[in-house]
Amino acid sequence: MDFIERLNALAAKVRAQRDSIQTEEATKNAFVMPFIASVLGYDVFNPLEVVPEFVADVGVKRGEKIDYAIMRENEVQILVEAKKSGSPLSIEHASQLYRYFGVTNARIALLTNGVVYQFFTDLEAQNKMDAKPFLELDLLDIDNSVVPELSKLTKESFDLDSVISAAEELKYVSQLKRQIAAQFREPTDEWVRFFTTKVYDGMFTQKVREQFTGLVEKAASQFLADQVNARLKTALGADGGLAELSDAPESVSSAPAAVKDLAGDPEIVTTEEELAGYNIVKAIACSEVKPQRIYQRDAKSYFAIMIDDNNRKTIARLHFNGKQKYLGLFAEDKSETRHAIDSLEEIYLHADQIRETTQRFA
Repeated sequence: MDFIERLNALAAKVRAQRDSIQTEEATKNAFVMPFIASVLGYDVFNPLEVVPEFVADVGVKRGEKIDYAIMRENEVQILVEAKKSGSPLSIEHASQLYRYFGVTNARIALLTNGVVYQFFTDLEAQNKMDAKPFLELDLLDIDNSVVPELSKLTKESFDLDSVISAAEELKYVSQLKRQIAAQFREPTDEWVRFFTTKVYDGMFTQKVREQFTGLVEKAASQFLADQVNARLKTALGADGGLAELSDAPESVSSAPAAVKDLAGDPEIVTTEEELAGYNIVKAIACSEVKPQRIYQRDAKSYFAIMIDDNNRKTIARLHFNGKQKYLGLFAEDKSETRHAIDSLEEIYLHADQIRETTQRFA
């Protein structure tokens, strides 16, 4: 597997097992060691690469141990401190990591609870670990923008200078993104006032604030949905997908089946989320068949994605009507298995099976 596949595989494992992990030791065995071994590519059983229970006496502190030290050419490069899965991560919970950073050659410190991985360096003062991470990886919600920088810490592509040079920008961009995300989820008065005064000429009274708080939140949500759909459309067009629709045979309509067949049924509502999920499945399946052969058909209880507008050639079903979302996939005997997903991005974790099913009907 390549780096992305290894990362996604561990993310799927964390998602499935995190509620069963009750101790720090179990967190290390189930999540942290696989992260070091599978994702970063270091041999956890080779003391020349990974030293568990690493000791480096600090001042009057004697015999303290850091969970792991990742080595390269007999030098400590990355220090790793692990906490129990679900534990909060903060600099107050990493006193040993903070002390060890200043007395070793390590330029990277990693604090993790097996789910979230925070990477620190010394941007503010040389040989003194920063209070805030420059890179944060959440395996339950992977930020694709940090993946290229994370790959530079792998054994096969280790590039410390490049990571350090990009650390400052990563640090502040990631913090800004979190602040923006927080505003999108729950806009503050300042955020609401800023946008309201751009579109409303009257006084910003309490009544106006209450009215526009909901409007700003709704507009932000719709903006994000529009951006996701635009990116998906661009990706499909770049692969020749949407551009080739006009070349489809006359016997195969390029109109979406759900709109064509079911538009008259008022009980069937096709949501933006279903269309976004359809575009993801279509993007995966396009590696096996021409995009104009892939159709969608909405029903009351599920949203189907199929080949040649034929329900006997169903690739997948999206069960998005309930509180828990499910991706329905089909075995060779056409039996359906539902996989619980928390976000649309998790559809990519099932890309191989989607391709296999598509191949059967190609």
